[in-house]
Formats: sequence, structure tokens, C-alpha cells
Amino acid sequence: MDHNADKYLGKRLEGRYEIQELIGTGGMANVYKAYDIIDQRTVAVKILRDEYLTNEEFLRRFKNESKAIAVLSHPNIVRVYDVSFTNRVHSIVMEYIDGITLKDYIENQGILTWKEAVHFTLQILRALQHAHEKGIVHRDIKPHNIMLLPNGTIKVTDFGIARFARSEVKTITDRAIGSVHYISPEQAMGDNTDEKSDIYSVGVMLFEMLTGKLPFEAETAVSVAIKQIQSQAVRPTELNPNIPKGLEDITLRAMQKNAALRYQSAAEMIEDIERFKQNPSIQFEYKYNSESPQAQRKKYRRAISETREEEQQAMEARRRRRTPYLPILTGVTFAFVLASMAFVGLMIWLNNPFTKVPEIEVPNLVGVKFDTAKEQYADQFELVQEAVSNNDEWGPGIIFEQSPKSGRTIRQGGTVKVKVSSGQLIVTIPNFERRPAEQAIQKLEELGLVPEEKQIYHDDIPAGSVIYTDPSKDSQVNAGTKVYVYVSLGPDEAWTTVPNLVGLTVDQARHLLEINNLRMGDVTEEPALEPAGTIVAQDPDSGSVQIEGTAINVIVSTGAGGEFKRIAIPVELPADVDELVTFQAYQDGKLVQEETLNPSQVGTWKPWFTGETEEVYIEVYMNGKPYKQYELNFETRTYQDVTGGADLPGNRGMVRPRDNR
Repeated sequence: MDHNADKYLGKRLEGRYEIQELIGTGGMANVYKAYDIIDQRTVAVKILRDEYLTNEEFLRRFKNESKAIAVLSHPNIVRVYDVSFTNRVHSIVMEYIDGITLKDYIENQGILTWKEAVHFTLQILRALQHAHEKGIVHRDIKPHNIMLLPNGTIKVTDFGIARFARSEVKTITDRAIGSVHYISPEQAMGDNTDEKSDIYSVGVMLFEMLTGKLPFEAETAVSVAIKQIQSQAVRPTELNPNIPKGLEDITLRAMQKNAALRYQSAAEMIEDIERFKQNPSIQFEYKYNSESPQAQRKKYRRAISETREEEQQAMEARRRRRTPYLPILTGVTFAFVLASMAFVGLMIWLNNPFTKVPEIEVPNLVGVKFDTAKEQYADQFELVQEAVSNNDEWGPGIIFEQSPKSGRTIRQGGTVKVKVSSGQLIVTIPNFERRPAEQAIQKLEELGLVPEEKQIYHDDIPAGSVIYTDPSKDSQVNAGTKVYVYVSLGPDEAWTTVPNLVGLTVDQARHLLEINNLRMGDVTEEPALEPAGTIVAQDPDSGSVQIEGTAINVIVSTGAGGEFKRIAIPVELPADVDELVTFQAYQDGKLVQEETLNPSQVGTWKPWFTGETEEVYIEVYMNGKPYKQYELNFETRTYQDVTGGADLPGNRGMVRPRDNR
């Protein structure tokens, strides 16, 4: 155990965080599991090691991490509850993650399934999209900094070397920062980095998850950095042939050496992965235009030379570093003298009743952590926390509104009231599986989320019901997050329109049905006026839409003379019924035809009736209940709607055999 661990174990930090155990060590800080006795929850406390309290570079990185995470609030980014910087301890209190690193999971599994890799990558990209929208580039994305919870949720951690994208500050140490196995070529060369550098790192992680190997390996960090700059990775399918081609395309585009050829944002990469999820057989076939080989080689040689030179300078600087005792003693003495002079001056000022209280200009406090502002301006004015509420723009503990506004003047020692953010409203997505889509969409809107419906086929879940959501059930997301609701279309069945077979021979009809992916059903012969062998009627009727493979029954003329007595009655269906309904047609009490269909989509149902007597009585039932009644006369070829005993106007008309074929 690190000797610094003994110093904090069993102690209470800031009067509220009881340090329980050391759970992690890093290059500049230790991480402890602790219990917050005020909020009664387990937290993680990251404490800068004592030996770095006077190291400006490590102090800069540690404070930068706190500033970066303070403005972030996303379910896939570790949350920060509190930050404290004193002369003795620099600490960040964070959400406690009871899980393992993604690196541990990859090493344990070897090669991840492409579904797992996509599931993890999407969460990482959503976290980065949020950070990039806030102007923050992580610059150290690697599986060691990704925590995996037991339920499959991803948490991005360690913003220690993050930089605000608008910042132009760049030190020589930035060049070698981050794990060389995951850094982008421009980061390895010391060029300016932006969100596309994070995209490259995500591409490397996706490569590693899909293949179980890193794209670039070497004996030294410098050699790996050189490969990042000038070498091309092998195609992932050469290491794992089971990777879908579309996912390989996505991986290689994210890992392009030229940042202009990569995905330009996390949102753009998310969009392609979503398209791949909907159609895993998709191929993107990206085309890349690059610099000439001569220009690339010249650029690579310059970058490699600079990288090696800086490594030698860093080693030389470490050898020559000595503790500057004399400057420290001089500084302490000078500080003591200044403090004494300030104390005397303060006493004189306080005891002078004729001195006018000066006015000061109120600074801009929006975006500043409340505790930091309270300490920084304690000698100028009293900072009062007026309210704490959810805020979509600022993270927990950050001031988002102030009164008076910045630029106004107040008397020194006056009061400034502020409103402090508690972070974005976090919403847990319910389980909507097998529930009607309209219910799920309504509930998501009530929760302050933005639902978007996507329809796909599913063999088990009925049409109109929810299959799953993305983000998935039990996921915690910010209010305003878009949630994709995948709704079932039912089994993946192809539909086709039934052609008109009347007037054709059976062989001609069979060929036409095969072209339309249908098949010949029962062939019945009846006496009719048409030539022998000619089809005089069909069921289902021409123009109806049927599932491919449906059998079409036909009646063929025997050519024996006489008029074919077969008539179809067009039954108007209720337009307001939008669901599958079973209709039955009875002729003189005998069931002659039954069909299940959606009235709002079909509109009209045409059951066929064959008769030898002059008149017959027709009854139509909908889901077992009486719907329509008709009187049908085969001699006059007329029918009358007698539903409810009424002779409804407009329902009487001639129906000739040719009209119903």
C-alpha cells in the first residue's frame, strides 16, 4: 500500500467524507472509497499526492480536471459532487462507480462481440458529444479511463488532461500526454488537438474490442508514437473475419491519420453506428483523399525528430532538478513581511471612522463553482446562495444566475445573490417492452424526453408494440435526451398485389401468379357462357394485397352453356376500425367465406356467393357479431341491403358476372 494511503484511511475529510479504503492509484493522485455522512451515500475521493502539491504542472492538471467535469452533467460521465483546494489537501469528490475498467473487461474477454462493442462505443460517444458541446476535449480516451457497471452502463472518467477547445494554451508536456497506444497522430506530433482527436481514440478502442489486439505495438512508447504517426493499421477483419464489413468501415474512418478524413463529430459517428445497427449488412465504402507520399514522409520525419528531442530534454531536466531551498526561504520571509504590513494597514483602515467605503465592480460569477467563488471573493462581498435547481447548461455546484449582474457596482462588503445548479434533471427510462407505442411515446414526453419512433420487423412482438428503446430501459439520461422507440411491424412478411386472372387459361394464370410470388389454389369447373378452360372468377379478388405465397382459387368455365351464377357483394367496412378483424359471410345460414383483415386499410370486402335457387339470404358478421344483411337474386343479378330491416337507398344495383371478376 502507498505510504500516502495511511495518512487518510479512517480520517474524515472536510468534516463529512469518512475515508474507508484505497481503491485506485494513478500517476498524480490516489482514489479512495469514502462515505458522505451528510448526504448518506458512498463516494469516491480523488486526492492529489503530497509530493505534487508544489508541482505547478500536476496542480494545473488536477485543477483542470475539476473545472472540466464541473460543467459536465451526463449519465455516461462520472459525476462530481464537490471540489476542495487547500494548502494541505487538493481533492475531488465524485460518484462512486462499483464496476471494472473497460480495459479489464477486454483483457478478460479477449474479443468482444460486435453487439457489445457497439453498445459500449455508443455510450462513450454520447458522453464525448456532451463534453464537446461544452467545449471540452478529453485528450486521454482509453479503456483504462472507462468504467463498466454490472448493468452494462459506461462511465467516462479522468478528465485530468482535458482542455477547453477554445483554449490556445499548449505546453511542451502536452505532446507526450495520454497513453501512446490510443493518442491521435496530431497529438503524438504535438499539433493542436480538438474533438477529432477523441474520435481517433474511440476508433482505436473499437479496433481493440473487435480484434482483442491494439493496432500498434512496440517496445518503447516513442516507437508506438511513431507508428501512430506513420503506420497504417491492418484491417480488423484480417484479425477477426466475423466483424461485419460496415462496422469495419466505421472503425477505419474513425482511425484516419488525417483528421479531416475522420468523423468530424461524435454525433456523426453515432449516426453511422445507428444506421449499422438497423442494417448490419450495410457497407459504407468511404473514399479517402490524402497527402502525397513525399509530403507525408517529410511531415513524419519532422514529428519523429521533435518527439525524440523532447524526450531527451525531459530526461535531462529530471536529472538536473533540485529542490530550491534558498528561494523558498526567501519567499517565506518576504511573505511574512508582506503579511505583517497588510495586518498593520488593515488595523489602521478599520479604526478610521472617516474613511468612505469604496465601491467595487461585480465580477461575472456565472460558470464558477459556488464554493470557489465564495472563497475567492470573501474579502470583497458576501456571496449568498439564493436557490439550488436543475439546469441544462451548467453542472452541479456551478452558479448559473447572479444578482446584481456582472459589471454593476456595489459597496465593498455588500451582498451578491446567486442561483446554483444541481445539474441536469436525470430521468430513468421505464421498460416499455410489448406496450403500445402510443403509450410509450406519451410517457416519454411526460418525462421531459424527446421520443422518436422507428419501425422494424419482429417475429414475436405484435405489430404496434414496443420492442426496445435506445437508450435502453433503466438507463439514466438527462431531460431533453432523444430516445429512439423501436416499434414492431410484426413478422417480416412481404406483400404483393393479386393480378386479374379472369379471361386467362389456368396455365397462363399460374405463370402470372408465379411472377407475382403467388401460387395457384383450388381449380373448380362451372358451366358458363365463356369458352371452355377460361377462368371466369377468382378468390381473393384482383387488386387485393396479399402475403407472398398466398393461394389464389379460380373457377373455370366448362363451356357447357348457361350463365355462370356467381356474384360478389362489395361490403363497405367501418373506416374507424384500425385493427385486425374477422369477417364471416353466410348464405342461407351456411358459412361460405371467412377472412381476417384491417377495415381501415382494406375499405371494401367482396365475399363470393354461388347459387342454384333464384333468391338467397346473406348475413355478414364482424368478430362474431351481426354487421350486414343482404337479399341476393341470381336471376336478376341484384342485391339489396336489408340491414336492420330497412331498404337503404343507394344499396340496390345490378351486379353482372363480368363486373365481379
